[in-house]
Amino acid sequence: MNCFSCMKPRHKDVMDYDEDMSPKSSESSVRGKGKTNVNDSDSVKNGSSVRSRGKEGKSPGNVAHSFTFKELAMATQNFREANLIGEGGFGCVYKGRLPSGLIVAVKQLNLEGFQGNQEFIVEVLLLSLLHHPNLVNLIGYCTDGDQRLLVYEFMPMGSLENHLFDLEPGQKPLSWSTRLKIACGAARGLEYLHCHANPPVIYRDLKSSNILLDNEYNVKLSDFGLAKLGPVGDKTHVSTRVMGTYGYCAPEYAMSGRLTLKSDIYSFGVVLLELITGRKAIDGTKKPGEQNLVVWSRPFLKDRTKYVQMVDPLLEGRFSSKSLHHALAITSMCLQEQASFRPMISDVVVALEYIVSIAGSSRKGRSWKSSFSPSRLDENILLF
Repeated sequence: MNCFSCMKPRHKDVMDYDEDMSPKSSESSVRGKGKTNVNDSDSVKNGSSVRSRGKEGKSPGNVAHSFTFKELAMATQNFREANLIGEGGFGCVYKGRLPSGLIVAVKQLNLEGFQGNQEFIVEVLLLSLLHHPNLVNLIGYCTDGDQRLLVYEFMPMGSLENHLFDLEPGQKPLSWSTRLKIACGAARGLEYLHCHANPPVIYRDLKSSNILLDNEYNVKLSDFGLAKLGPVGDKTHVSTRVMGTYGYCAPEYAMSGRLTLKSDIYSFGVVLLELITGRKAIDGTKKPGEQNLVVWSRPFLKDRTKYVQMVDPLLEGRFSSKSLHHALAITSMCLQEQASFRPMISDVVVALEYIVSIAGSSRKGRSWKSSFSPSRLDENILLF
């Protein structure tokens, strides 16, 4: 598809940003007790606002801090190359230390890049309003002159892709239980966006490079510049330019520009495939027929005798066959071609927590819902 940019390692491959999520102001306001809101008339034309709700969406006592460019230059030692920890479509990310001693990640907008001021505003807006243990914490931002920088909490283990693909010699691969833990954390973050924000937020850029990890492999979703407010009222979708990363984008969205919450579910299914197989969503180094992970996986998902052949060889067989079977069933449902057949993220969280429990994790899963019984998992794995 010519609407996507080519994939490049360590870079965020995102297309041109649409202009229909421009808030009136980049400054968020806090109104009322226990929830935050902000006007976003261009995004939600009926005048609705983004709100955080529920026990998991607690607003902190203060908003993101405004830094000067000089402060962030000092924190990163004038953006030294030795402090560079990542690059993306937005720009470069540097490790820094604030005067308080807090270690942070500073993302600097590339003024000549494809992503610009609109995405900067969207990210500041959303991360100032929505707070959850599985969303990255925005500490502050800088808008000195034409400089645009974002300051986040530092995630010492980097992104999921750093631990799945192209491992360094001697680097230990992720265990099966850790992969399930990461899948659960990413699903919980997505569940918060879909179910606890009002109106719901469509992430639109879920991929392994945007899943950050701390020292305990706890997940925080990052990079919200492409996020979009979901449909409200009797609307079934929002229409927008096609954006995202090739290999993760839902087929109906890529073809029509119709975006729904189920578009994120497809992307999540691709991430699950990456966790299970250790393969990239798109890998140009593979031979023809194996470069697109979803296409490559279809024959295996349709034949139960081939399930094990999909598993990352770095696991060396150290996984529960029962938990693998259920994980593939969930993956299959998330990757349904027809969006309406894909599950809601809340059901995916329940199913994954069940898998963690049967895989011997110490974490206790939620009670199993009737819509996602083990027998239904068995039935749905062959629908892919």
